[in-house]
Amino acid sequence: MRLPGAAGRVRAYGGQFLLLAVLTVVTALLITGVPRVADRLTGQGLREYVANQPPALRDLGYTQAPPTFASTVQPAVAAQADQLDTIENRMPAAVREAIGQRWYTADTMPGRLRGPTLDSGKGLIDLMLRTGNGLRAAATLTGGRWPESGVTTAGAVEVALADTVATSLGVAPGDRFSLSVLDPTDPTGRPLKSRPVELVGVWRPNDERDGVWDGLPSMLRLTPPEGDGKPYVAVAYAADAGVDAVGATGWPVSFGWRYRIAPERLDPGRLDALIAGLDGLERVRPASVRLTQGVDIALRRFASALAAARTLLAVIAAGLLATLAGLSLLAARLAARRRRAEFHLIRARGGSTADVLRRGLAESALVLPAAAGIGWLLGGLLPGTGTSARWVLLAGLLVTVLPPLAALAVGRGVAGRSDLGGRSPAVRLTVEVVVLGVALLGAFLLRRRGLTAGSVDPLLVSVPVLLAVAAALLALRAYPWPLRLLSRVTARARGSVAFLGTARAGRAASTGPLVVVVLAVATAAFCGVVATGIETGRDTAAARAVPGDVLVTGERFAPDTAAQLAALPGVRAVAPLLTVPAERPTADRAGRPSPIRELRVLLVDAAGFAEVARRAGVPASVPDPLLAGGDGSTPLPALVSPAVADELAEAGLADAQGRRPAWLNVQGNRLPVRAAATVDGFALVDRSVTRFVVLPWPALPADALHPLAPTGFVLAGPGVDPAEVDRVAVEGQRRYLRIGTVETSDKARAPEVTSRAEVRAELGGSGVNGLLVFGFALGAAGGAVLGLLGLAFAVLAGARSRGQVLSRLRTMGLSRRQWRGLLLVELTPLVLVSVLTGAVVGALLPLLLTPVLGLPAFTGGVTVRPRFEPGLVAGVSALALLALAFAITVEAVNNRRMRLGEVLRLGEES
Repeated sequence: MRLPGAAGRVRAYGGQFLLLAVLTVVTALLITGVPRVADRLTGQGLREYVANQPPALRDLGYTQAPPTFASTVQPAVAAQADQLDTIENRMPAAVREAIGQRWYTADTMPGRLRGPTLDSGKGLIDLMLRTGNGLRAAATLTGGRWPESGVTTAGAVEVALADTVATSLGVAPGDRFSLSVLDPTDPTGRPLKSRPVELVGVWRPNDERDGVWDGLPSMLRLTPPEGDGKPYVAVAYAADAGVDAVGATGWPVSFGWRYRIAPERLDPGRLDALIAGLDGLERVRPASVRLTQGVDIALRRFASALAAARTLLAVIAAGLLATLAGLSLLAARLAARRRRAEFHLIRARGGSTADVLRRGLAESALVLPAAAGIGWLLGGLLPGTGTSARWVLLAGLLVTVLPPLAALAVGRGVAGRSDLGGRSPAVRLTVEVVVLGVALLGAFLLRRRGLTAGSVDPLLVSVPVLLAVAAALLALRAYPWPLRLLSRVTARARGSVAFLGTARAGRAASTGPLVVVVLAVATAAFCGVVATGIETGRDTAAARAVPGDVLVTGERFAPDTAAQLAALPGVRAVAPLLTVPAERPTADRAGRPSPIRELRVLLVDAAGFAEVARRAGVPASVPDPLLAGGDGSTPLPALVSPAVADELAEAGLADAQGRRPAWLNVQGNRLPVRAAATVDGFALVDRSVTRFVVLPWPALPADALHPLAPTGFVLAGPGVDPAEVDRVAVEGQRRYLRIGTVETSDKARAPEVTSRAEVRAELGGSGVNGLLVFGFALGAAGGAVLGLLGLAFAVLAGARSRGQVLSRLRTMGLSRRQWRGLLLVELTPLVLVSVLTGAVVGALLPLLLTPVLGLPAFTGGVTVRPRFEPGLVAGVSALALLALAFAITVEAVNNRRMRLGEVLRLGEES
């Protein structure tokens, strides 16, 4: 029991202790390193996700209604600028810690700008004066000077314009204008009050993406009119004193304070506290200030995806840790079996159970705690936040006590008669029934107890392990029966290799190694199936958003735009689209109101749409009712959402036969529609839209009073140039919006060109995707490697008996080639059963766990449907072949090391 004796025994059995030490290091590394890497990837994903959000989802905006200031209230702007600190100090601590940049602005109410140098072709111009912090530091003068005194000696307010705005208006430094507040009740535009304005400088922004320029309207360009007869809106920079001077005359001035969430200040561990703090901002804001923010929307979306990713990672880690625990137990048992005679001798000399335990504990205490410490240190080298060492200590303690417990187990019975110490069949059957019952009960509770999606609990991580163990036990019970039948057939055939191989393979294999192999392969297959399901879901989401290769959206396009798009190089097919965002159906052609609420209307050229989807390789099906089409004189067949179908049925409109259709006003055309089918969704209709109608493009007569103008196009053409598509779309919209010789296209929003590849990359390139990739790679690679190691244990568990048989057969004339064939026949069923059982369990686990994993958080809301793809079948087949080759190699190496002749001469305990 002394330390030198224990050290000598460790040195004598160094290979066995080295294997246990390696497994302990890997276990400690997994426990320590995975949380650190996951923390680093989570933080990186959170920062990238927030940084890619639009300003509306990153800013906390506070605004105050335009008050009027008496001339005695000076300086008004400086007084309101102090609110920047006051508002921030009232925020919750978690929100204050996340704020980076912050700005305040003071904006005057828009006034009509008049002057002799203004471009008359622009029509009406309204001008706002703005001052605030950070504006001058973010721009460079290109002409003139910055407003300094605020008001010139002549009483004119000094302003500076962006170079793009000054060029559009045709003005230069030194020009003078009048700024007037118009009487809203006077149609002639009589001014209520006026103020002279002088342009003293022109500037250019240093970086247009700087957050200081975000605002409505923007200072960097003219804001187009909101409708016919409406003015353009420009924003000019003025000094604080200039805005004070304008406000002192009773001109309304509004104030705003904006705080931007800094991605580098975000911590995933404080994400819940930040969301809670954002929820409480409304309660702590000043009474006269209105809050506008959408930060919580983006953060909740990320939190949902993070919870689902952590759930997946927990399930994968549980499978790997369970596999490592099984391998450690097998290694301890194998080491104890090799020393069975030693333990029997101790007991024969009067040694007690405590003596055996102390002996084994002294040996393992010299190696395994140090191995756990090495694993903990190696895990600490990985980047990420430090993790608690208590789980490593617990794992090290459990592994340390495994060898003495295994020694105690194999020390029972009679020396040299291992058959007398075997387990009772009744005990084994009872254990298997209990494991199977607990696994089924856990699966039932997991599906029925209402587990919140994304949560992690012991039941969630233990059920997959229990199901894999239960499946392995069932496979052990089932697979010997067909082999025994095959053995009877081969007994009548010529040759002994097939008969002997199937006869030995038909005997039950060792339980422990096969369970470990099934568990490892199930973990790897689970990762592959879920990863494939997520990728397929993302492809489906991208195809729903862009059911082709490129999607063009705008206001209205000239009818010949489709032909020009089709003529572009690389375009294979084009289909026009027409979207009406909000339309309320009527009960008849005359426009009598109906009880149906507003809905979205989508018109598609069904045949062209189907051709685009086919050429683009997109699985977007077009129902037969749309392909039937219509001419607008009879009720058009419509695909309606369930909510709309219910309202139509209640109102008695749009029945399938079209006896009493509903009517829709589409660009001035009254179109009758009938409900031909009810669908939950359709391509180009966002999943958040629950009220929609999809119609085929009607064939209106050539002399129709209001010919339909498309509002978008979907293209098939993977190699088309997006810049060329954008050019043709802009020209097509400009041609439609040109009225005679008057150009009005600059009043419309520019067309947008979106590719399916961009949407797909956005779904899979930000947020928690890095954490997902890490989890799936860890599970797939770790499961495969540990499965091969478990298979090596399964082979070594029966190596001694196979060695004795092969030794006798070699002395009876068995050739080396027949020997290899016998190994192949005996090991193939074991390998195939273990690998295929694990693959089947791994493929079925996602079907059980999908409702509680929250996988739609990774696919833009699209339901993930796990499937065993052909690629995964090929991967499992390749793994089975690799495992078989590995098993035969291990057996051959072991036989060569054991020297089969000596095995026959010395007997079982050699």
